[in-house]
Amino acid sequence: MNSEFGLIARYFTRPAPPGFLGVGDDCALFPVAAGHHLATSTDLLVEGRHFFADVNPAALGHKSLAVNLSDLAAMGAQPLACLLSLSIPAVDDDWLQGFADGFYALAEASGCPLIGGDTTRSSAGIVISVTIMGQVKPQHALRRNAARVGDDIWVTGTLGAADIALRLLQNKLPSNPSLLAATRDALERPLPPWRFAQQLAGVAHAALDISDGLAQDLGHILKASDCGAELVYNALPIASALQGLDEFLVQDAVLSGGDVYQLCFTAPVDARARIKDLAQGASIQVARVGTIVAQPGLRVKKADSTVIVMKQGGFDHFS
Repeated sequence: MNSEFGLIARYFTRPAPPGFLGVGDDCALFPVAAGHHLATSTDLLVEGRHFFADVNPAALGHKSLAVNLSDLAAMGAQPLACLLSLSIPAVDDDWLQGFADGFYALAEASGCPLIGGDTTRSSAGIVISVTIMGQVKPQHALRRNAARVGDDIWVTGTLGAADIALRLLQNKLPSNPSLLAATRDALERPLPPWRFAQQLAGVAHAALDISDGLAQDLGHILKASDCGAELVYNALPIASALQGLDEFLVQDAVLSGGDVYQLCFTAPVDARARIKDLAQGASIQVARVGTIVAQPGLRVKKADSTVIVMKQGGFDHFS
């Protein structure tokens, strides 16, 4: 059973939904609803760069799909199916079982079945690539270039916890087991708001997922939409686990910390009540954190109008 095909059969072959041709053929086949466009994205996770060697394999399976679901959420797209390519140094049955269980649990919860992929042996470390497919009506897709002056800026979930967990695991902060326990799930088991995002069609204007830091990612909307933004720092949804930490550490984690996989979106002022109702119905936390303005650039102010000067942007693999 330790052959490539035995590995696939044992861990990554489960029944596909009706109308789908899944694992076992040269290509997968699946339907897209009439009037919809196919939305697709891919993410690569590399051991030592995106995750630690001792990460819980079930958590890694979960995150491997979650980061892709986050991309679909940013477009307001409905998940349809995904492909998994996995490169591992050797067959470890316990690790593979845990990884598969974590992956399939989120796949089933999100209605995004695994329908194909590839496996290979790596010379060093684990490499994971997931390609996800979804569907969205083109007129309802949430794009980065659709923000309008006067729009509110919203954020789902909370900010900062994943960044603090990463710093603790990298020994960039003094050891603090209780703080790590309170923040680690945010880093290793993110839950992007894919269902809520689909309901923003016709309500929100522009959106993206926060993967490399709020300030940097919001900057992509501002550039694409040729506008600027003003954020109110005190309105940002800071994770409760960060209470009591150094003020400047928290500020950096909240504005520049990555691995959030929550939604940042803009919407007209008259949509405020609708957004709150949708969020409540989906059990999603939302916060109105700023305004789109005509003047280019991003400005962050505290409640007392003090301007925050950010020391660094978000994450960049090649910086």
